[in-house]
Amino acid sequence: MKEGIHPNYRDVCFVDLSNGFKFVTRSCANTKEMIKMEDGRELPLYKLDTSSESHPFYTGTQKSVDTMGGRVEKFRNRFARGGAAAK
Repeated sequence: MKEGIHPNYRDVCFVDLSNGFKFVTRSCANTKEMIKMEDGRELPLYKLDTSSESHPFYTGTQKSVDTMGGRVEKFRNRFARGGAAAK
């Protein structure tokens, strides 16, 4: 391999700021902070706003637009052409 052209691929700790969930994976992400892990390793820290532990789709708390007071049906009725709702 050529020297100096490859990114710094290493273990990085990702932390979900909304709930504190941590996971370690290999990444090239640039980081400025370090974190001390329970096993004694010091790893680069990358902060996330959301992860699979807090995202509504993965946690099952996502609400369907169709069931939120019939808003989709109201929209279809309001903007329907020829009097019939578009499907």
